[in-house]
Amino acid sequence: MSRIGNAPIEIPKGLKVKTEGQTIAVEGPKGKLSFDVPEPITFGIENEVITFKRPNDERNVRALHGMARAMTNNMVVGCSVGFKKTLEIIGVGYRAIVKGKNVDLTLGFSHPISYPLPEGVTAEVDKEGKLHLSSADKALLGSVAADIRRYRPPEPYKGKGVRYAGEHIIRKEGKARGKK
Repeated sequence: MSRIGNAPIEIPKGLKVKTEGQTIAVEGPKGKLSFDVPEPITFGIENEVITFKRPNDERNVRALHGMARAMTNNMVVGCSVGFKKTLEIIGVGYRAIVKGKNVDLTLGFSHPISYPLPEGVTAEVDKEGKLHLSSADKALLGSVAADIRRYRPPEPYKGKGVRYAGEHIIRKEGKARGKK
């Protein structure tokens, strides 16, 4: 039995949820998102609570049941509160600057990198040089953060590069000098 799929989703105040066929659309202070629920899964909205049901216990139907509930919950949380991801840029001369809808990254290459932010994602840099990304769409936010990290992943010797906040990098010992 799916514990995730059976959990109801409470709709917070100030959020509008519309359904049309198998599509759920959520609108709130942080944005608008929609999701097409896969065909065998049914859903209902009663008393500001969304519930999902599945017709049988086949493996792929159980997987779709949990996924539909999780995607809808991510839309509800994203449109009401929003999601944030923080990237730490570590290294001498490494920095990020937000210019309009672009993030300009200086990561030790011979040229700066200009990353265009997709619609719905905002970025800001604090005084410590950390890049804060925020969005209502959790999947899009994770994709943007992974794209930026991919330009210069943290290296294992000094730890220089772009890493997620709180990410632990396993460090290697350098060359053993003078050992005989």
